[in-house]
Amino acid sequence: MTVNGGAEPDQWVDEQAGSVVRPYLLTRGRARPVAGTFDLISLVTAKRPTAGTSAAGLGPEHQTIIELCQRVQSVAEIAAHLDLPVGTVRVFLGDLVAGDLVRVQQPRIPADPSDDSIFEAIINGLRAL
Repeated sequence: MTVNGGAEPDQWVDEQAGSVVRPYLLTRGRARPVAGTFDLISLVTAKRPTAGTSAAGLGPEHQTIIELCQRVQSVAEIAAHLDLPVGTVRVFLGDLVAGDLVRVQQPRIPADPSDDSIFEAIINGLRAL
């Protein structure tokens, strides 16, 4: 199919809307990661490849995540860099965790959520800005 009376082929990118390839196509219809759970602030770091790890069969999004995560990145940052929904990024991260290609550090949950020191630290941080 062509546009403009047959002069140009259809494009897979709409200039204003971005990619017209839907995220579920990128994940082959998967909506949940095969391994791991990922909070928005979970920190992801790429592992150094070892003899037992392989990047074979990974898509370009997987490769981009590995490249991004040479430095620690949060799940939210990865999604922003890839311009993809967080749910889609979680599926990719699950693939990478299953392949032992990334390390994920979950956020620490304070032992006592009513501890005022957390709020004091936030207020001090905001004041420092």
